[in-house]
Amino acid sequence: LGCEGGGGGGGGGEKSSIPQSSGATLAVRADADRPTVVFLGTSLTAGYGLDPDQAYPKLIQDKIDGAGLDYRVQNAGLSGETSAGAVRRIDWLLRQSIDVLVIESGANDGLRGQDPAQLRGNIQAVIDRAQQQDPPPQILLLGMEAPPNLGRAYTRRFRAVYRELARENGADLVPFLLERVAGVDSLNQADGMHPTPRGQAIMAETVWRVLEPMLEQGVERRE
Repeated sequence: LGCEGGGGGGGGGEKSSIPQSSGATLAVRADADRPTVVFLGTSLTAGYGLDPDQAYPKLIQDKIDGAGLDYRVQNAGLSGETSAGAVRRIDWLLRQSIDVLVIESGANDGLRGQDPAQLRGNIQAVIDRAQQQDPPPQILLLGMEAPPNLGRAYTRRFRAVYRELARENGADLVPFLLERVAGVDSLNQADGMHPTPRGQAIMAETVWRVLEPMLEQGVERRE
C-alpha cells in the first residue's frame, strides 16, 4: 500500500532540535524514559496521504494520555513495505528498548498475492527477533485480509496466519485492523485503499480495545 518509502513513519521522532536548556534536556530524558509502544507497519500505519497526527498511532497516543497511562508511541510505519521488509527493519528498531511491539504487516503481501506461508515465516522472524530482547516486549498482531479476487482458499490461508501466530506465540490479536473501514467509500481516500481521518479514527478504536488492557497489565507488572 502506498509507494515505497513514502508516507509517514518514525512517529516518536528525534528531539535534537529542541534547545538544550537544562529544562528541555530533562524533558527529553523524561520522555525517553517512558515505556515505548512501537507500531511496525505499512502505509496504513504511516497514515499515507494524511497529516501524521491523523494516523491511528497518534490517536492511540492521545488515548494513552487521556487514560493516564505512561507510555510513548513511536510510529514506525513505512509505505510500500512487505513482511520481508519488516524483517529487515526489526533489528534497527530494537536498538531501543521496546515494551509493546504492535505488528501491522501483510497488506502489501496480499496485494502481491505472495504465499501466506512466506508471510507467516516473516512475521514469525520479527517476533523471534523481538523476543530476544531482555525483557521481551508484549506483542500485538494486527490482522489483515487478502483481496477477495485471489480466491477463497487463499483468503482462508491468509487469514489463518494471524490467528495461528497469535496462538503459538502467546500474542494478543486484533483480527482485522480495517474492521468497519474496508470497502466503505466514505472512510477511504480516492484510491479506495487508504483510510481517511475518520477511517483512521475507527482503526484507533479497534486497536485500543485490545491494546488498553495490555498497557494496564504492563503498568501492574512494573509496580
